[in-house]
Amino acid sequence: MRFLTRLFFTWLAVILAADWIDGVHVRDYMTALVAAAVLSGLNAFVKPLLVFLTLPITLVTLGFFLLALNAGVVLIGARLVEGFEVEGFWPALWFSLLVSLVVTLLEDIDRRLRKE
Repeated sequence: MRFLTRLFFTWLAVILAADWIDGVHVRDYMTALVAAAVLSGLNAFVKPLLVFLTLPITLVTLGFFLLALNAGVVLIGARLVEGFEVEGFWPALWFSLLVSLVVTLLEDIDRRLRKE
C-alpha cells in the first residue's frame, strides 16, 4: 500500500512540476503516471549504483554532485517515457528538486494524518 501512496504522491508532483517549470512537458495524466513510475524505478534501482560509482566526486563536491545525479536520472526518465520531455539540465534539476520537495511534504502530511 505504501508503494501506491508514494506513486500517487509522485504522480501529483510530476503534474505540478511540469506545470510550474518551463522546459518540462507532460502530454497527459497517464503519461505523468508512467513518468512517475519510471522515475521511481530509476531512483530505486539505477540511482544507488550511480551514487556508488560517483562516490569520489560526490565527496570532493561535498554532496553537491548528487544534485547533478538527480537531474541526470530525470533526463534518463524523459528519454524512456514518450510524452515526457525535459529540455536540458537546468529544467531537469529544478524538476527533480520540486518533485522531491512536494513528495516529501505530502508524505509528511500523510504520516501526521495517520498518527491521529
